[in-house]
Formats: sequence, C-alpha cells, structure tokens
Amino acid sequence: MLRATLRSFLAHKGRLALSALAVVLSVAFVAGSLIFSDTVSRTFDRLFASTAADVTVEAKQDLRSPVPTGAVQTVPAALRDRVLKARGVAAARADVSVRNIVVVDRHQTSVGPPNGAPTLAGSWYVTRRSPVRLTSGHAPHGAGEALLDADTAARKHVRIGDPLTVQARPGTFRVRVVGIAAFTTTNPGSARVWLDPAVAGRELLGSAARATSISVDAAPGVSDAQLKRRVRAALGTSAYDLRTAGEQAKSAAADLGTFLDVIKYVMLGFAGIAVLVGVFLIVNTFSMLIAQRTRELGLLRALGADRRQVRRSVLTEALLLGVAGSTLGLAAGIGLALGLIRLMGAFGMNLKATEMVIGWGTPVAAYAVGVGVTFVAAYLPARRAAAVSPMAALADAEVAGVGKPLKARAIAGGVVGVAGAAALAGCAAASKTAPAAALLGLGVVLTLIATVVAGPLLVRPVIRVLGGAFPALFGSVGRMSQRNALRNPRRTGATAAALMVGLALVGGMSVASASMSASFDRRIDRTLGADFTVQNANFTPFTPEVARTVAATRGVGLVVRQRITPVAVGLPDGRRVQTAAAGYGPGLDEVAHITYARGGSAAALAAGHLAMDAGFAADHGVRTGSVLPVEFPGGHRARLTVGALTDMDTGEGFGTQGGIFFGLATLERYAPDGQDSALYVNAADGTGAKELRPRLERALRPYPQVQVRDQGDYKKLVHDQIAVLLYLVYALLGLAIVIAVLGVVNTLALSVVERTREIGLLRAIGLGRRQLRRMIRLESVVIAVFGAVLGLGLGLVWGVCAQRVLALRGLTALAIPWGTIVAVVIGSAVVGIVAALLPALRASRMNVLAAIAHE
Repeated sequence: MLRATLRSFLAHKGRLALSALAVVLSVAFVAGSLIFSDTVSRTFDRLFASTAADVTVEAKQDLRSPVPTGAVQTVPAALRDRVLKARGVAAARADVSVRNIVVVDRHQTSVGPPNGAPTLAGSWYVTRRSPVRLTSGHAPHGAGEALLDADTAARKHVRIGDPLTVQARPGTFRVRVVGIAAFTTTNPGSARVWLDPAVAGRELLGSAARATSISVDAAPGVSDAQLKRRVRAALGTSAYDLRTAGEQAKSAAADLGTFLDVIKYVMLGFAGIAVLVGVFLIVNTFSMLIAQRTRELGLLRALGADRRQVRRSVLTEALLLGVAGSTLGLAAGIGLALGLIRLMGAFGMNLKATEMVIGWGTPVAAYAVGVGVTFVAAYLPARRAAAVSPMAALADAEVAGVGKPLKARAIAGGVVGVAGAAALAGCAAASKTAPAAALLGLGVVLTLIATVVAGPLLVRPVIRVLGGAFPALFGSVGRMSQRNALRNPRRTGATAAALMVGLALVGGMSVASASMSASFDRRIDRTLGADFTVQNANFTPFTPEVARTVAATRGVGLVVRQRITPVAVGLPDGRRVQTAAAGYGPGLDEVAHITYARGGSAAALAAGHLAMDAGFAADHGVRTGSVLPVEFPGGHRARLTVGALTDMDTGEGFGTQGGIFFGLATLERYAPDGQDSALYVNAADGTGAKELRPRLERALRPYPQVQVRDQGDYKKLVHDQIAVLLYLVYALLGLAIVIAVLGVVNTLALSVVERTREIGLLRAIGLGRRQLRRMIRLESVVIAVFGAVLGLGLGLVWGVCAQRVLALRGLTALAIPWGTIVAVVIGSAVVGIVAALLPALRASRMNVLAAIAHE
C-alpha cells in the first residue's frame, strides 16, 4: 500500500501542485512574521542591554496618556550629586533626552525620518555603552554647536558647517553642525541631535538645573540590584523610578513590542486568510482526485485492501503534500523576512540580514500549520475514499457527490445559520460596545460556517439566475456551461467558497470604513466651526511659537488653542477613571458647535471648572455643581467643579472617555509643561478664508511639522487614516483572490480530465475549439460570480452589524459603497475568465479520438 501510495502521489503531482502553493503561502506568512519579529526583538534586546546604564533614575510615571501631550517629565540635575554619595557608585551623569523635537535645515525642511519615527535631541556623552561614535568633526562645545547622526546627515544631505534650527518647547534656537556621529549598533530609525551637556538642559528643558534622567554606573563587584537599593536609600524618597539595566531594557522592549505586534498580527492575518481559503482548495482537490480514482480504489479493495488502509493511503498523500508545501513555505518565509528587514532599512531601521534569527519555534509552527491544515482538509475526502465499494472496480462509477442528497448539509447549515443570525441580531440590538463586539465576532464566524456548509444548496437556484441569460446569448454553449456548473453542487460550492471568504471580508470592511468616513464627515460638519485647523500631520504636539506666529499673521481674527493631558478623575460612585482630557482657550463657541445638556462654554471653561459628557456623568452619579478630585501629571491635584454637561454623540465629544474638557488656564495651572495639539483659527472681519490661507501657509513655512487645513482637508485627512485599514483589507483580498484563482484553475483542470471522454464526444459531433474554450470560460465566470454574490451578500450583513457597533461609539452614519460592490462583481467575472484560460486551452488541444477512447 505504501508503494501504491507513493506512485499515486507522484502520478498526480501536477494536480497537487496548486494545492501545495496554497500551503506554501500560508506557511510563508507564518514563518516570515515569526522570523522578522524574533530578529527585531533580538537585535533591540542587545541594543537596549548594551546601552542602558547600570541604574537609571527617572521621574515617576504616574499617568500615561493615550495621546501625546508634548510634556517632558524631568528630575533635578542636582540629584546627580546625591546619587554619587551612594556606596558602590563609580560614576553618574545628568542626562537630557527629549523626543519629538523638530529640526529644520536651511531650506526650512524637517530633517526628521520619513517613517514617522521621532527626532531626538539630547546631551552628548561618550561612555563605554555609547551606541554611537564620532566619525568626523568634533564634539559640541558651548551653545550653537551640535552633532547629527550619520544616517540623517546622508539622507538629508547635511554637512559639517551647515546650520540647523531646533524647535523645542522653551524656544527655537540655531546650531551649526560641528560633527557627525555614526551608530555602532542598530539604528532604531530615529534622527538624533546632540548638544553640549552644559547647555542641553537650558535649550531643551528651559533650565540647566533640570535633566530627564540620572544614569549611574556601578563600581566593580557591585551588582545592578545592589546598586539600585543603595541609590534608593541615598535618595531617601520614592518620588523617582529606579531601573536596572535589565529592567530598562525590558521596558524599552515592551514599548517596541507594540510596534512588532502590529506587523506580526498583520502577517498572521494574511496567513489566516491563506489557510482558510487553502482549506477549500485542498478539500476540493482531494475530493475530485478520489472521485476520478474510484475505479482504482475499488480495485485496491477488491485485491484485499481494507477501509483503514485506503484511508491511510489518502492521508499519507496529504501528509507528503503538507511536508513538501511546509518546506517550501519555510524557505519562502525566510525570503519574506529578509524582504521585511530590507524594507525596514529603507525606512531608517538598519537591521542586519546576517543576524537573522530562526528560533526552534519557527519551523515547528511552519510544519504544524502546513501539515496540520493539509491533513485536516484531506480527512473527509479520505473517509469518502475508504467507503468506496470493491464493486466500483467493475463499473464506471459516477463521480462522488453527484446526485447525493444535501439534507445533512441543509440541517447543519440551517442550525448554525440561525445561531449566527441570532448573534448578529443581538449585536445590532446591544446597548454596550463590548458585548456588541463579542456578538459581532461570534455572528461572523457562525454565518461564515453556515454559508460554507449550506453553499451547495444555493448553487442551483442562484446559478440558474446568474446564468439564465447564457442560453440566449451563447446558445447551446451557454446552456452547457450553465449545466456543467450545476452538475456537482458540492464541487461548485467549495470552489466558490474560496473566493467568497475574501469578498465577504472586503464587503464587510468596505461598509464599515465607508460608514466611519461618513460619520466623521458628519461629525466635522456638526462640530467644527473654525475656518482653519492648524495641526501636526501625525497629531503630535507642537511648540507654543506656532500659536504666536499664527496670531501675529495679518487677517487672523480668533485663535483657540487646544491641549491634551492625561488625568485621573475620582467619581462619586467610588471609581477612579484615567483618561485624556482637553483644554481650550477662550472663544470655543466661535470655532466649535457644542450641544450642552446643562450649562455652557462659559461655565465649562471657567477657572476651576470642567465639562463632562452627560451620559457618562449619569452613569457615575455626577451632576452640575459636583466637585471632583482630579489628578494631573507630576502628582498635581485639584478639586474641580462640574460646570457643564455636554449632550453629544460619543464620537462628537471632546476628549476621550467621559468627554472631559476645561479651560486652558486651568490646564496650564496644574499641567504647565504640555504643548498645543491643535489651533482653531477664524479669519478677521473683512478678510476672506481664501485670502487668509496663503498668508498662514507662508507664515508657517519655518514650521514644516504643521499644516493648515480647512474642513475639506480635515475630512480628507480622516479618510486617509481610515484608508490605511482598507488598504490592508484589499491586500488580504488580493491574497484570497490569488488562492481562489488557483482553486478555480484546479477545479476546472481536474474537471477537464474528468470529462475527457465527454469533451471528445462533443468535439466529434461538431463543437469547435473556440466554442469549447468559451464553454469552460463561461462555467468559470458563473462560479466566480456565484462566489462574489454570496461573499458580498454576507459581507453587507457583517458591515451593517459592524456599523451598529460603531454607532455605540458615536459613528452613527451608515454608508454602503455601491461603486466598490459593483466593481468587485465585475472583477470577479474577470477573475473567472483568467482562471479558465489554461484549462480551456488544454481542453481545446485534446486529440478527439484519444479523448473518446479515454477511460
């Protein structure tokens, strides 16, 4: 049996190649994502471990903001002297390092990296742990001198002697590049500027008496843990965070892990789609091969092979297919990881391909996915093969699956479908986001399974409609193509299911993204009343100089500043909610349309007051006049009075959870170190918006990090942000279509082999080569369009339910992108035509007499 199995596998290797390709793709994405993430993690672990001080003293991170605020937490530089008194300290430095600094060259162009990574400015120290070394020029001495990293200098064509303008919160200052420093380890992708330590605190923090951290080196024989305990004892307070080199590296790696998780999950999403769609392809391939080998399997049974041996023979073929596909997929995954590493290099993150990490878990996962998926997909066809009767060897048995009742499928699909529909209905009726999202996920999974299971039941009614015009348009050829698609509903349903999965995903996400865009458009129209918004491209804060420049521009009437800060609010029900709140300057009603349930903007922005979302307030027993304890960064605390309650959709509120906002004077009193996140600008009387815009753009030319946007620009920005998600979905669609095309090609190719004698007879009675090719193309088109109709129908239901979940977050508009849906249906017909090219060509080249004699 083993010898017969191997011969059978080698005899059908051409037919199995397309199924193997689906395995290769799924394994490649799994292996590539693991190798890439392991390589980046290992590289940065070494970087963090080799550059972190033995102990680092920093300000305590009491509140973390979900959005950047521009605030820099500092420690007294004099803390260094207290640290030096601790036993076991060999050296200590007061370090200055500030993120999201803007550095502009002589052409008023930012020298920051193109990938959105931050620009860092700090003090220049050379230690044994320094990740950079001076390669040309000299170290900075005094004010007005700076070093620039070599990668940024090469990318932006900056040379020694060139001037740079540095925009920091204390103010803008100019420096001259006096040296270039190159990374000796991995460049994390940021741009770096170094200043003389004697002036870094004054220029970047506003005071030479401040630092961002104290770096401590241990004396020989003193462990990091011992040093940490002794330094803490010397400081005599718990007001600071102390971290050893290992803890610092672990914290930095955790921050990096968020970035890596995004890439890993995206690639695993591709792998998941490849696996899901590949299952249909593998099941279909083995089902058709077994149907065509009915006589062969029957002879094996007649010669003494029992059911278990036949089943084991088919599963062995699947195992061989899985091993071959997994091996090729692992190799392709290594290539994919190498491509990602080089792509990161193009964005400034210089990883070394020679240090690629292939852990033991990667090949294990690769073979588990490839072999496991193939084995599971082939199990049902294997059981069907084992059921072949020895009597089938004596007759030309009918193809498996033809004419068999679909009662079991109808019952199973109906039960699962009803459960899925109930989950989606519950999602649409839910009033809380978390349960609604859970029900949506459950409903999506169940309805997808139900559609796949019950898909063959829909083949005959749907394809009769879709192909109803074929006889009138193409005569007998059209009639035969329609009947061929109807001949085996199971096969047609499985073939179309591969395409259906991808299109259901695209349909659902298209509706969700279109609804998000329409909701944000409505939100902008209803809430934004300013002529212009000045904001950073990536929503990071900018220096106060921008506001002063805008206010001084001719024709500007009103400028309302916005700042964001993290806060922790104590509520009457005993809860403590940490969220982000906004601070606004006077004139808010003139640049924004806010609906209040109680109070108004004057009360909301008054000193010592705040505003809150009315629904949030009702849930926690808050009323106007309630006095709430509010904690700000740095341990600053206040008791603020609720002056107003807003009555707006969640998506239209200001701030995040709770919709909390207050006056800018209140914010600057308790959190004075932040920066502006947006400016809302109105033109002065007598100045038109079209006249003011070019003036603003000219005035802001020295600040390339900010843009001037009107309402249309702001909508486009939001649409572009949403489009990133949609592009990912389209990429998933592309992968699904590639595998689906392979499935249609495989089905048609095996179908042509199965119908060899039939095709020969048709040719003998006068069917031309061109007519034969047209018949197979039409069959392919109707199968592809059938899959598209099922997928888009399912996706529309998912999308509408997803919009109901979004509505709970204030995104209440429902939009269906009919143009995208029509384009997808037309594209599916094109996919059908493309998939049929090779099978149709092969069928048309058959020798008529040999085809008639074929058994």
